[in-house]
Amino acid sequence: MRRALIGVLGAATLLFLTGIASAQMGWGPMGPGMMGLGMGWGPGGGYGCPGSEGFGQAEATPVTEEQAKELAQQYADRYLKGFTVDKVLPFTGMRGATMFSIELKGPKDELRVLHINPWGNVMPFGGPGRRVG
Repeated sequence: MRRALIGVLGAATLLFLTGIASAQMGWGPMGPGMMGLGMGWGPGGGYGCPGSEGFGQAEATPVTEEQAKELAQQYADRYLKGFTVDKVLPFTGMRGATMFSIELKGPKDELRVLHINPWGNVMPFGGPGRRVG
């Protein structure tokens, strides 16, 4: 009886330590980036950013260049008074999805860059410490 108990406790301890190690390394059912599909400001929303509308993105069609320009201008009107869309630069992201890098020009020639993912989420690029202008 004692040998069986020691064997069961040893196996349980090993299983517990394996679970902790796999969680620390990002393995398992909730890997990196699995907490929410959307991050940023826009229809998909996200967490930790101004204007977050919620978590995840159910089903959406990828945004077009015109929609990306409109979303960037809406963001600028709300958070960056006086800024206007200067350039819309499409690029291909993961899985071949088209994303957009938007350059905004300020009233004193300041430059801000936004990133718009295929689902229309708008994210300021670089954070407050890395802004140019």
